[in-house]
Amino acid sequence: MDNTADQNRKLAIFAKISWFEGISFLVLLLIAMPLKWVFEMPLAVKYVGWAHGALFIAYAFQLIYVGLTYKWKFSKIALYGVCSLVPIAPFWVEKKVKAEMKTLVSD
Repeated sequence: MDNTADQNRKLAIFAKISWFEGISFLVLLLIAMPLKWVFEMPLAVKYVGWAHGALFIAYAFQLIYVGLTYKWKFSKIALYGVCSLVPIAPFWVEKKVKAEMKTLVSD
């Protein structure tokens, strides 16, 4: 596998994790939390929370891995880290990472 394909694969994994982390965050906030508090169904938060927690950890580890691999500036890594705490920001991160993938192909 050539270097560009390997780089794109690593970034693609991070982009997918970012997307799934964003979806899990929205499901937790918009579906599971109302089910818990309005309909007294706490298991929704428990299971969606577990999934979101696992995806959040995967996002953090992959962010550090990709950031160190591509020698991203600390400010970029920190910004993407903060984005994991804002409900729709992981979708923006996914878009930025996919744009970076395209620049690797064109170089």
